[in-house]
Amino acid sequence: MKRLGAALILLTAALAAVPALAQEWTAEELAVMRSFWIGSLPPLRPDPTNEVGDDPRAAEFGHRLFFDTRLSANGAVACASCHKPELAFADGSPMSKGIGSTTRNAPTIVGAAYNDWFFWDGRKDSQWSQALGPLENPAEHGMTRDRLVELVLREPDYRDRYRDLFGALPRPGEAAETTRAFVNLGKAIAAYERRLLPGPGKFDRYAEAVLNGREPAEADRLTLSETLGFRIFTADNLGKCTRCHSGPLLTDGEFHNIGLDLPPNEVESDFGRLTGIKTALADPFNCLGPYAGASYCAELLFARRGAEDLRGAFKTPTLRNLAHTAPYMHTGEFGTLEKVLWHYNQRPAAMVGRTELEQLTLAGTQFEQINAFLLTLDGPINAPARFLRPPETGSGSRQAER
Repeated sequence: MKRLGAALILLTAALAAVPALAQEWTAEELAVMRSFWIGSLPPLRPDPTNEVGDDPRAAEFGHRLFFDTRLSANGAVACASCHKPELAFADGSPMSKGIGSTTRNAPTIVGAAYNDWFFWDGRKDSQWSQALGPLENPAEHGMTRDRLVELVLREPDYRDRYRDLFGALPRPGEAAETTRAFVNLGKAIAAYERRLLPGPGKFDRYAEAVLNGREPAEADRLTLSETLGFRIFTADNLGKCTRCHSGPLLTDGEFHNIGLDLPPNEVESDFGRLTGIKTALADPFNCLGPYAGASYCAELLFARRGAEDLRGAFKTPTLRNLAHTAPYMHTGEFGTLEKVLWHYNQRPAAMVGRTELEQLTLAGTQFEQINAFLLTLDGPINAPARFLRPPETGSGSRQAER
């Protein structure tokens, strides 16, 4: 009994020491921690293709357009229908639904202003041109640009806001002027979306303290499970996750084939980035077009195209705010993070192209630890409170903007 008692004492002491040992970070781990820390996110650069991108008046106008269901053929669909503030601007559905049903899951738009490419296949190269796509998509808003511009400019408040930002109103029936006005509405929506940035989560508060030589607040200390999850996630001989998920937004912004399921009717048509880059190059609203101003289109000009490894490749999503953005992947096929992680471990064959996944040999407890770490990246949305709800209307609404 004495021997058993002594063993228990030693075991208890060893277990008590584990959290302390787990917090002894190596120089390499601290470097990765700094790279993930939201404090390393650089200031948002101006969008050279959007002259009103950082104009507060455009953000207020775009805020109204974003939540306005009148900008749809049935009067029931707004941008906010698929990008809900309470779900970190995702929608909680496997496939987004507007007037009809789309073939993709709606990703969060929080922090999307840092992207070089938009939509899962990167078929748009600016946030404003992305905003135009759903408006004319029959499955989403189902509008035409003529009807949309006419509706917006018939509203006195919208008409005044448009004139303040863009000058003269388009003349009825002038196709070129209507298209220019349509583009301007997309630029106003983008000005609003640029204000939706990720805020610090538990991991960021912990990292800020550690990187500055301070003791983290008790509520911000990583648990043993969260600490081990960080280490497994970042280890190149374990999770190998940083090959695609890097930086403060936990994404490389690139396109990868990870062997996801596709509906039978899409196996022969949904080639991901392979077709997405061709669509972007042909898009009249891309950065080479007449609506983007004098901008240097390095991303578009030097983008890889035609390479067979782009077949079935889709954009790496941010890993911030995962607690609110299920279901996951562009297919919306995984309802939990646990299912996502098991997908990586099982390494299924790709239905289109060839998977980039390597075989992992992780155990279920290690997935639980990665899951625990990922949830520490959940934080508030860094935006004015009024931008996280439908806008106020009426005579006092302009005053409320100030």
